[in-house]
Amino acid sequence: MHGLPMTIKESFGLAGTPTTFGIPAFAQNIARSDSVAVTRLRSAGAALMGKTNVPPGLMDGQSVNPIYGRTVNPWDVGRTPGGSSGGSAAAIAAGLSALEYGSDIASSIRNPAHYCGLYGHKSSFGVSPTRGHSLGEHDLSPDIGVTGPLARSAFDLELALSVVAGPDEPAAVAWKLELPPPRHKRLDQHRVALVTNDDFAEVDAEVAQELEDLGTFLESEGVEVSRNRRPEFNSRELHALYLILLRAATADAAGDEEFVAAKEMARGADRHVREMATLNAYGVSLSHRDWLRLDAERARLRAAWREFFADHDLMLCPPLSTVAFPHSDVPPQKRKLRVNDHDVPFENQLFWAAYAGLPYLPATVAPIGQTDAGLPVGVQIIGADFRDLECIRFAQLLERRYRSFVAPPSFP
Repeated sequence: MHGLPMTIKESFGLAGTPTTFGIPAFAQNIARSDSVAVTRLRSAGAALMGKTNVPPGLMDGQSVNPIYGRTVNPWDVGRTPGGSSGGSAAAIAAGLSALEYGSDIASSIRNPAHYCGLYGHKSSFGVSPTRGHSLGEHDLSPDIGVTGPLARSAFDLELALSVVAGPDEPAAVAWKLELPPPRHKRLDQHRVALVTNDDFAEVDAEVAQELEDLGTFLESEGVEVSRNRRPEFNSRELHALYLILLRAATADAAGDEEFVAAKEMARGADRHVREMATLNAYGVSLSHRDWLRLDAERARLRAAWREFFADHDLMLCPPLSTVAFPHSDVPPQKRKLRVNDHDVPFENQLFWAAYAGLPYLPATVAPIGQTDAGLPVGVQIIGADFRDLECIRFAQLLERRYRSFVAPPSFP
């Protein structure tokens, strides 16, 4: 990477620069040291030019905050580049940076890659270190949360991951990471499952059509494509389980008043509640006893995915239900998203994040086409436990054989 100019998401420690998470109270929070990701990138020769924008607390599908303002999508400045790694994706798509490193707990790498026509990789849980990706004194690795690269090429994803991935202290004293190599070299050696829609999180017709077109191409290349196959789970229950554990993973950011209010709202609630605000509150105020029981449910889901991957190499599905949406000042919990000419709850988008996020699986997003309006569409390529390089290899094959990065017209 010697001399490679790159940027990094604002939430990573970069010595001498602010780490604010987009929150005004932390506007003068200057990092004293580099995060592990920055240290490893610099050791490989990368030249870190600066940082890219995020939403407050990294908790939105767009990237606007009171400190740095709003980041726009290079494909359409009236639309979001995504979040929370939205500044990362915008910088890469516009050619302002050659490579980026971001983070993903709720599609925060995957949705910006999809919205901006890029490649992005959400690593297997624990593969890519998170130390230094933090606001407070306690440098915790949150449940579900991972770090990973964004780039204009799937080959650059592999490069960046090879530099950053591996155990952090003190585990590095005892073990090293050896991700299994891809099992296949050609497209026609793969067995993939293709899911293009779901009744709970309806996919816009233009996104679904691009996925269908990809499936048709893969079949013409000799790929074994199983349509609408997935592990056995109830979509609404999967979404609820993910939402609760997601909120529990970020509950340490809640202030005392917010926690008390959440505990009151969630009184008597359980995972079967359907009202989104109550599910969020239940996750924030979750008891450790309830968390253990929900984690056991996740363990059963992970076992179902392992069984599924005994018959399939990869799962292909939407990163999100729509292409990049217009800028919105409505809070995510109250926001509506336009899908197939009708409004749906914005938080339903997290369903597609849950596919790989909840069971800790690796997932690579690759560009596969554009809508009639010229907005990018991506595919989410999900692999079995620690098959990160297999997801990235499939994206590389698509890059060579199907579609590669296309620069936005205003940023050739």
